[in-house]
Amino acid sequence: MKIALIGYGKMGKTIEQLALERGHEIVSIIDIDNPNDFQSEAFKSADVAIEFSAPTAAFDNYMKCFAANVPVVAGTTGWLERMDEIKTICKKEGKTFFYASNYSIGVNVFFAVNKYLAKIMNQFPAYDVCMSETHHIHKLDAPSGTAITLAEDIIEQIDHKNQWRLKQDAGQPTDLVIEDIREGEVPGIHEVHYESDVDYIHIKHSAKSRAGFAIGAVIAAEFTAGKKGFLSMNDLLKF
Repeated sequence: MKIALIGYGKMGKTIEQLALERGHEIVSIIDIDNPNDFQSEAFKSADVAIEFSAPTAAFDNYMKCFAANVPVVAGTTGWLERMDEIKTICKKEGKTFFYASNYSIGVNVFFAVNKYLAKIMNQFPAYDVCMSETHHIHKLDAPSGTAITLAEDIIEQIDHKNQWRLKQDAGQPTDLVIEDIREGEVPGIHEVHYESDVDYIHIKHSAKSRAGFAIGAVIAAEFTAGKKGFLSMNDLLKF
């Protein structure tokens, strides 16, 4: 499979290594210094583009991919207010777009566990629920897309929580509090905490490195090539 990479930071380089190990070809690498390469024949020849850039550049990158008729696997968060535009373009113009807030297989298992646990805990309102997430200091968006997914799944199940807020902004009992921590080079830690007067229940996912996210993105690209429409981890994993 021919892959184009958009964004060539630490994640892009890890994706490149793992894609090559799986027998794929990297036909184009686009970073901040060569945006005109979206119009190159090499980029247009890609079966799929994997994009891990910056929130401010992501949507424009997707439009350039659509213009070149190259399917997108999107790994950037922090632009989600424009997601409906992407879905409309996929539906009306037949473009292909795969989005996940986190490509780690382990994190997606964690999503499923979190949703199931929240459904159970809704029967026990004596337990309050909150979240924490820790990432490296280079991460621009807070909370992370992963934390937002976890929070939205909790709110969907827990009747006494109706919105998530960062810890510094929260003030109502109905707020699902998210503590966001940025330190060092931490790849990602996400925790969900339930507390009552008598005990605690915690679930936690800790990434050891970027490799889990990168291999998931390559697997998503393998799945996306040749397909049409808006796709997600629910289509890929089916649990």
